[in-house]
Amino acid sequence: MNGKIELAVFDLAGTLVKDNNGVRDCLHKAAIAHGLDVTKDEISTHMGTNKIHLYQFLIARKNGNMIDFKNFEVDIDDSTREQATDIYHDYTKYMISYYEENCEEIEGATETLKWCQENGIKVATGTGFHSDINQVIMEKLGWVKNGLIDCAVDLDMVPEGKGRPAPFMIFKAMEYLNVQNARKVIKLGDTPADMLEGYNAGCRAVIGVMQGSTPIEVWGKYWHTHVLNTVADLPELMKSGKIV
Repeated sequence: MNGKIELAVFDLAGTLVKDNNGVRDCLHKAAIAHGLDVTKDEISTHMGTNKIHLYQFLIARKNGNMIDFKNFEVDIDDSTREQATDIYHDYTKYMISYYEENCEEIEGATETLKWCQENGIKVATGTGFHSDINQVIMEKLGWVKNGLIDCAVDLDMVPEGKGRPAPFMIFKAMEYLNVQNARKVIKLGDTPADMLEGYNAGCRAVIGVMQGSTPIEVWGKYWHTHVLNTVADLPELMKSGKIV
């Protein structure tokens, strides 16, 4: 049926985990507290990335250095590092507190992960979070403990924390799970960064989900192969034979 697919790499917030704009709002709250004048929409458009680098990106743009988002992990303005790190520390406190109270899976997420495992597809997650936040999510939902996720990749597992849109978190999952061909990998997410990550990694399919906080009008401008209403629809897509 789908034996050629060996690995599915899922985003967390907005794809497997309910978001309700929590990540965006925590990012914005920390930015405003430190005097960085950015809108929630500016943050939302660039979700799914390394959050320190996101703050660096936003600070640089406010200073007139208009870095192209496609070069997000290439053209990093080092002069913004200290300010961005200070903002990030407050963001981390807000985000951990948020997930301690509001960590729920998207309906059907567990069933989809089980389906993948039962059909010989290894499961990895990749996230724009560092390990402290990633661990809170995994502990709350129990997916690693219960054997539903084979590899939970976060930014602390890749060199220099180079997350999306760079492909290195996908490559890390492939290395760990001994999947040697990106054409046997599918990527699922709900942000422009997810789409670019899957494209840059050369994945067989790059699948956008519409249930996340970032609307399709934003991420749909970037290369993708399929669109699902929710991650719960993945098994039907896989069984349909439409991933070729």
